[in-house]
This record gives sequence, C-alpha cells and structure tokens, in this order.
Amino acid sequence: MLEKSLRGINILEKTLNASWARNKTISNNIANADTPNYKRETVEFESILKNELFKDGSIAGTTTNEKHIPINNKFGVIGINHQTKKDMNSTYRKDGNNVNIDVEMANLAKNTIKYNMIAQRISSDFKKMKMVVRDGR
Repeated sequence: MLEKSLRGINILEKTLNASWARNKTISNNIANADTPNYKRETVEFESILKNELFKDGSIAGTTTNEKHIPINNKFGVIGINHQTKKDMNSTYRKDGNNVNIDVEMANLAKNTIKYNMIAQRISSDFKKMKMVVRDGR
C-alpha cells in the first residue's frame, strides 16, 4: 500500500512541477504579448507522462552510475520531466509575435485551477499517510 501511495505522490509531484513551469511560461508569454517577433512557448508534460506510463506497460528507470540504486517500476517516474517548446510555426500578428492574449489568459486560468487541484490532492495524501502512521501502531 505504501509503495502505491508513494508512486502516486511521485507522479503528482512531477505534475505539480510541470504545472508550475507552465504557469511561468504562460506568464512570460503574457508579458511579451507586445514584443515584436516574440514566439510563444508551451510546456509539454502530460503526453510525455502518458507515453512513459504506457510504454511496455511500465516505466523504465535509468542509472548513470554503478552506485545508483536501480529504479524499478515502483518509483520509476523520477526520470520524467516536462519540456518547454517554442511555437515557431504560427503567427498571430504582422510583427511576427504569435501570442494571443485571450488564449494565454484562458490557459493561465485553467492551469491555475489544475495546480491548486494537484496541491490539494498531495496535501490530502500526506494527511492520510500521517493519520495511518500516527494511529497505525
């Protein structure tokens, strides 16, 4: 049970980190909405996580040193990280800027809600674990 809970918390932690990075990226896009030739950036995480989770039915860990503890499928999300990409293909304005402020504001609101939801979920999981440890004897 503890292994399952820790794996879930690890995935939530990675998702929370990606959501935080996405929030910073969207804020940066909004700040540069009037900058000529600025290209908006996006953060990809969910598709990366999905690909890793369903690749061969498990997550493969990688060790770079012989002293590293081999990562098995129990906590294998450690190597998964979000990626920031620049959208070079679209153009929104004549000056080369491709930031649509309305879309960015909607994305920021959506991401903020997601971030708060994940933070509440992690907090709830830790409260449950604390209760089990305290009352488990």
